[in-house]
Parts: sequence; C-alpha cells; structure tokens
Amino acid sequence: MKKISESFEEAIADIYDGATLMVGGFGLCGIPENLILALVDKGVNDLTVISNNCGVDDWGLGLLLQNKQIKKMIGSYVGENKEFERQVLSGEIEVELIPQGTLAEKIRAGGAGIPAFYTPAGVGTPIADGKETKVFSGKEYLLEESLTADFSLVRAAKGDRIGNLVYEKTARNFNPMIAAAGKVTIAEVEALVDVGELDPNTIHTPSVYVQTLIEGKQEKRIERLTVKK
Repeated sequence: MKKISESFEEAIADIYDGATLMVGGFGLCGIPENLILALVDKGVNDLTVISNNCGVDDWGLGLLLQNKQIKKMIGSYVGENKEFERQVLSGEIEVELIPQGTLAEKIRAGGAGIPAFYTPAGVGTPIADGKETKVFSGKEYLLEESLTADFSLVRAAKGDRIGNLVYEKTARNFNPMIAAAGKVTIAEVEALVDVGELDPNTIHTPSVYVQTLIEGKQEKRIERLTVKK
C-alpha cells in the first residue's frame, strides 16, 4: 500500500522552498487543484514549476503566481493568464517557453531515464540559441535535454490503494508523463478504490511511479466559457 494522506496539507508537507515541481493538466483540465490550493496556504516560495501552462488569474497555478510563489515557469503556453503576462513583461518571473511537443517529450524522456534527444522543432529560431545541432539524413536537428522534478503533482479520475491511476479524456495530456518524471509523485484522485477494482487494461500510470495518494472532490472550472447564440 502507498501512503494515503488524510488532508491535502499533509500530502504536500514535504515540498520545500526552492523545489522544482511538475504539475499535470492541460488548461484547467486535469489539474491537481486541491494540491495547488494547499501549496498556496503553506506559502512555499521560490518554486520552479514545469507545466504546460500557468492556469488562469484566479485558479490553478495562477494562484501561486498571484502570491509570487513561483520563481521560474517552464511551459509552452501563456494562455488566459493576464498576471502571468504582466510578470513576464515586468521581469518579475523567469520564464522558459518551449514548443508543446518538445515540452511533452522532454518530460517523457526524463521519466524514461533518457538524458537528451534530437528534435527538428526550434531549429533556426531563438530556441536553438546556444544548443547543439546535428544533421541526420540531410536534416538539421536540435539537441534538447530532458526534464525531471523534485515533486510531481498529478490528478486522476481513479486510483487504487497501491497507486495505480486512471485519467479521464483530456486529463491524459501531460499527467501520465509527469507522474513518471518526478522523484516523488503525489496523486490527487477523485475516487480512491480498493485493489482489484481497476481493470489492468485501463491503467494509465502504474503504481511504481506514485508515492502518495489523496482523495478529494474538484470544482472543475471552465477556462473560457463559449455558448451558442
């Protein structure tokens, strides 16, 4: 059995100032929102956060931004977050923007123990500045180093008591690879079930990657509401 925390505060208790965090989700879909709220309440600072985007102004990672708890953001999309834009333009936060496919592969490679790989994305652009390039079959490729983190925070629809996880639909973007790339992975699950209740054929993250579980309900906000006229 894995550690099952009784509260979100307990689940993130070991996260310290200056830690590097990977945070799952795509937009506001599949984000570990309760773990993020616990980090806001704890007041941990100088974080380096690796995530596809940085939430919105008043939810998700945007709450950590508002509190100036993030020192550096590594992601692929500024998104709907005006505070993120403001901090970047004013130089209050360090940011590294990476093509989305490259970001996904840097995380996947980190979880697989692969230190670096070559990709054509970014060749001939400022992204390639200072990086090694190499020609394969007449085409130039850029060397990208993989990413890992001190802690990975993910959110799953279901998890069993030994740490196997199942994600729903778009929540499978980034969450599975982030779960594999952290030294310690903390999983926020909507439903915690007994061992044997999950169909082995449906498991997206095997238990070997998960150290801590916490069950909790989510608010599931919509990033941008669009309605038919």
